[in-house]
Amino acid sequence: MIRRRFPWLSYLLVGTGAVLTVVPFADMLMTSFKGPDEAGTLPYRFLPRAFDLSNYRAAIHQLDLPVLFRNSVLATGMITGSVLLTSSLAGYALAKLRFPGRDLVFRLVLSTMMFPPFLFFIPHFLILVHWPLAGGNDLLGRGGAGLTVSILALAVPFLVSSFGIFLTRQFMVSIPDEVLEAARIDGCGEFAVWWRIVVPQTKPVLVTLGLLTFVDAWNEYIWALLVSTANPAVMTLPVGIQFLQDYVDPTRTLPIVMAGLVLSVLPVLVLFLLLQKHYIRGVLLSGLK
Repeated sequence: MIRRRFPWLSYLLVGTGAVLTVVPFADMLMTSFKGPDEAGTLPYRFLPRAFDLSNYRAAIHQLDLPVLFRNSVLATGMITGSVLLTSSLAGYALAKLRFPGRDLVFRLVLSTMMFPPFLFFIPHFLILVHWPLAGGNDLLGRGGAGLTVSILALAVPFLVSSFGIFLTRQFMVSIPDEVLEAARIDGCGEFAVWWRIVVPQTKPVLVTLGLLTFVDAWNEYIWALLVSTANPAVMTLPVGIQFLQDYVDPTRTLPIVMAGLVLSVLPVLVLFLLLQKHYIRGVLLSGLK
């Protein structure tokens, strides 16, 4: 009723939300071009006096961005690929295969979503420290640092996602069983049915899950900080940018920090723009709306 009588109200709310969303990003971008005497001064200037790329050169040099990018890309790639594979396989098993305890397993998966991830960070770290035959450890996991000195430490705790299993399972339930039975009659095994029939039909939800997982893994800070404390060589972009902000004069480095943030946001922004159509379709079909 309100929407019919006041159609302009919907546009006003959407426009206000868009402005509140875009302005912080625009301010971050403009600040990355400002000089050291412009940031944080009053009266506030939104636009820089001169667009200068020196902050980006300083960010690349002071943050050692190539190394941070490499670590972030490797960790994010491992996490995203593993989550897509394990969620798709587990979702298919829980949705279309019949075996004793299937519903119990699904309920256990759902129950893990109630616990915050940081609750398991200390147990995960201790497991990685005592990983056998890694980082100088013996067969019993003693004597060395385990996997904490490896880039794998950034990814291992996040290789399986209960949310991803739940999301893919809910989507796969809607696939007609008759299609899968026809493939089995034609001689397809379960793996072939999953790969040739199920995966192509679940492409929208897999793209959605992949994008959500990529963003979460790319922005992960607490676990990456914990691992970086044990081995600074595996430091990621969020940790490196925070270190720069904490240990250098913020009045001089704010534009450099903003330049680093712009560079760290670019991969996520480009990926979202490329997959926007599939992401929106996946949200609509999976019921996330």
